[in-house]
Amino acid sequence: MKIIHFHKAESYEPEKDWKRVSLCNEKDISMEHFVKPPQHASPRHAHPNAQVLVVLKGKLAIQTDKDGEQVLAEGDAAYIPGDEPHVVKNVLDVPSIGIDIFVPGRSFDFWLKRQQS
Repeated sequence: MKIIHFHKAESYEPEKDWKRVSLCNEKDISMEHFVKPPQHASPRHAHPNAQVLVVLKGKLAIQTDKDGEQVLAEGDAAYIPGDEPHVVKNVLDVPSIGIDIFVPGRSFDFWLKRQQS
């Protein structure tokens, strides 16, 4: 077993006030807690990992070419297949909070590496 204490976990801000905390960073699965600032949208992106996004607080919209924009409220979850381009946006004027689960695990520095390329 491996325990990750939230207040000691690795974290960073890919953009101002967009906070990400690594809750699990293993080869077969990874999980990230995130706080998305008001009206913030991630850049359109894709990754080979399948993703499950769970909304803990607030409302998030996920946009894909196939499904258009779908809005998720607290407690809702979305499955995004690997390699599917998508955007995740906080539709509220207050921060929204969620969990991202990736299978297989995604490198926690995904957004830092993406900014460098």
